Amino acid sequence: MKQTAESIRDRFMKLGIDVPVEDIESRLDELIKKFKVPSNEAQRSVTNYFLKKYSIPKNEFYVRQAEPQLTKIVDIVENGQWANLKAKVIQLWENTHESISQVGLLGDETGIIKFTIWKNAELPLLEQGESYLLRSVVVGEYNDRFQVQVNKNSSIEKLSEPIEVGGGDFTPAAREAELRNIADLTGNQWATVRGKVIQLWENSHESIEQAGLIGDETGVIKFTNWASSELPDMEEGRSYLLKNVVVNEWNGKAQVQLNRSSSIEELDEDIEVRTSMSSYFGAMVDIQTGSGLIKRCPECKRALVKGACAEHGKVKGEYDLRIKAVLDSGTSTQDALINRELTEELSGISLDSAIAMAADALDPGVVLDKLKHELVGRYYTITGHKLDRYILVESITPRTSLDRELLDQMLAEPIAQPEVE
Repeated sequence: MKQTAESIRDRFMKLGIDVPVEDIESRLDELIKKFKVPSNEAQRSVTNYFLKKYSIPKNEFYVRQAEPQLTKIVDIVENGQWANLKAKVIQLWENTHESISQVGLLGDETGIIKFTIWKNAELPLLEQGESYLLRSVVVGEYNDRFQVQVNKNSSIEKLSEPIEVGGGDFTPAAREAELRNIADLTGNQWATVRGKVIQLWENSHESIEQAGLIGDETGVIKFTNWASSELPDMEEGRSYLLKNVVVNEWNGKAQVQLNRSSSIEELDEDIEVRTSMSSYFGAMVDIQTGSGLIKRCPECKRALVKGACAEHGKVKGEYDLRIKAVLDSGTSTQDALINRELTEELSGISLDSAIAMAADALDPGVVLDKLKHELVGRYYTITGHKLDRYILVESITPRTSLDRELLDQMLAEPIAQPEVE
């Protein structure tokens, strides 16, 4: 906090105003520790307090600095610090949050960092591939990674001379990103990925073309293909080479984003995907929406959303049964996907009888209600491949009574047990 206070004091000193660093630190301490104000908001509030106290126009303080002291991305080391950056926009991401104007990646010769421009900043839009001087940005921190926040106190100036990124042009147009194994992917990098689409997820957001899981011999990762990329759809079970994708992180997990700079090339091979077999014991505490009697697209087998397929539009769907369950061991929870065959075996409800039930009631929801009534609250052991947050169930065994010895054994063992090769 002392370093932040001294940074604020130094900026006032450039205007000939000597604000006691103890006063700045005291106000920061009160806002952050007593009132639990986020560090960057506290810094902005304290700065504005002293601007008002000394009658200094905000523009003079934040913007009108002919020769701003520049910070290299590699030197961004503190949450809440102010910075002036000369950087190149190497990636713009799709953004659906109404309070954000733009979000993406900035780079200079020392590194890459995520940036966010807030809509209330009322600043001009950045262009991918162009270089800018960004004054008075604030450093934030999320999931142990620093990022740049561009707000109403910031300014943006387009540069005529391009900024080199990482010692060379980082944009995909200049060169193809390096082919990487999925297990080696980390956030904030470009990559080319070779893998097999092992699962396509239901998607109802108009900005997303496809989302799901892709895997290779080293692991599995989530992918998102944005609608604006205008790339062809991929099919479940087929292998592809995904060139120039962006890898970022969400909740501590790497994921792949396909955009306008990416390309998709189908491969004439069947890539073997390395997954892990998992066993889990617990009570079924919920059966989620999207379970029971559903309809799938006859072409791509995706589950329909309001009678429509994300790829093929309004279609005459084919009926299917499935369960999206949540199990609870007492110390953890686990999502599970149970297919038609196991759903019929577990519930005693065949697909034909489920269709008849829905027709009699004029409501397919009765099937879901019946499954919840019969299955929720009971104990099961499930086994299957662990993919992302789900276990794709291959076997499920009901437990008619709570076996204390089995429960102790399951809680003592790791949830995921890799296959022996």
